Amino acid sequence: MSRVLPREKLATEGLAALDDTELLATLLGTGAAQLPVIELAERLLREFGGLRGLLQARREALEAQKGLGPAKSAMLLTVLELSRRYLHQALVRGDPLESPELTERYLKTALRDHRNEVFACLFLDTRHRVIAFEELFHGTIDGATVYPRVVAEKALRYGAAALIVAHNHPSGISEPSLADQAITRRLKDSLALLDIRLLDHFVVGDGAPISMAARGML
Repeated sequence: MSRVLPREKLATEGLAALDDTELLATLLGTGAAQLPVIELAERLLREFGGLRGLLQARREALEAQKGLGPAKSAMLLTVLELSRRYLHQALVRGDPLESPELTERYLKTALRDHRNEVFACLFLDTRHRVIAFEELFHGTIDGATVYPRVVAEKALRYGAAALIVAHNHPSGISEPSLADQAITRRLKDSLALLDIRLLDHFVVGDGAPISMAARGML
């Protein structure tokens, strides 16, 4: 029995009914010579190890694949950027930051797939509304040097009353290290001198981000 075409399935059952291959095939629209779009989608997912690997691939790697030219490669690269911007706008829409789940989703989307360690800050006002998000320090695959003075200067520049900081572990292991705990204490003490609260420090890996506040490490 022939497989139901993804767009037909979408029309009758909705997006949630489509598996990863069908979603990707629907996005791509067409295949290539001698390569139906479903087979193209299956091959891309197999080649890149799933949707995450595909969407974090570099343009050159995408364009090297049969069936992906510049236009389709750009479309795939756009998908991840759209998701990042959607979460960012949801986060900074002007409401107080009351959803830990949304915060975790945004930080995971923003930081998880960096190849090197990145340290970033969410700057908040007195009502814990997001003023800005900024990546402040970039490092090697196993560490980034964090300067509390620079974090404090940025917070003063934004007029922030509180901060949530986060960094990724390129290894994929989210467990906070002793160095993570040490810099968290230094940041908290430095910011407290300026009457700025450090609300949390998230460590982002492959699984759910770990909240150091929830672990009692703040």
